[in-house]
Amino acid sequence: MATYAIGDVQGCYPELQRLLEKLHFDPVQDRLWFCGDLVNRGGQSLDTLRLVHSLRDSTIVTLGNHDLSLLAIALRKQDAQARVNPELREVLFAEDAPVLFEWLRSQKLLHHDEALGWTMVHAGLAPTWTLKQAQRCAQEIERELSSPRHPRLLKNLFGNRPAAWSSRLQGIERMRASINTLTRMRFCDVNGRIDFEGKGAPGTQKPGMYPWFEVPGMRRREMRLVCGHWSALGRFAGLGIYGIDTGCVWGGKLTALRLDVEEPQYITVNAEPHRKQLAGSGD
Repeated sequence: MATYAIGDVQGCYPELQRLLEKLHFDPVQDRLWFCGDLVNRGGQSLDTLRLVHSLRDSTIVTLGNHDLSLLAIALRKQDAQARVNPELREVLFAEDAPVLFEWLRSQKLLHHDEALGWTMVHAGLAPTWTLKQAQRCAQEIERELSSPRHPRLLKNLFGNRPAAWSSRLQGIERMRASINTLTRMRFCDVNGRIDFEGKGAPGTQKPGMYPWFEVPGMRRREMRLVCGHWSALGRFAGLGIYGIDTGCVWGGKLTALRLDVEEPQYITVNAEPHRKQLAGSGD
């Protein structure tokens, strides 16, 4: 039995198919962890969602900012939904969209496997968080998303404020700060205040900002964590952090990381030839 974490797919369905073939993935024995951002920009988000949904008994997904955005758009009126890009419209108006959205809302914001010794999030953790605090914050959001109250959260999802998580925050503001940390963070300051504009590689950030895993004085965590979201960071391994968003949608690679071995192993496939390298990494 093998366990693989897979970086941001973003609708790159042919590459995901090729990667699963290369892994010789067996859904009876093996497990897949997806770091989030299953959808948007790659061209085949509906096929991607249907594939991962079909493997749901063998997969764990931590939601990314694009996945949450799709769930929020799904609550809008049809005329507003019709104005989004064609790739997301295909998902929104698909016959099985209600089933896919209900399944997507039941996915995680953070996954921790004590036996395996790995944690997974889409983007990162606040500098002050212990693992238990991060789990509590993620579980608050997960409970809300899978409950009848989910429209309230999704309709108030967007916004850069508050820019830093604090234990004093309550309600929607607390959940929005947690979501921004778990799904959007790359650089932050020593207080955990996120720079939402900084999307380049480490070294390009504004003064006073640090990669989230290098913030001075941050809580020490004896753990291995796999994440995506940051294509400009690319394949990264250091400080117990393994970044596996290798920019497939931008013409890079789709990466899997085998987790159930002493030394994590990378397996990659190249992006389809038609994918163009675009300026910037986007969100």
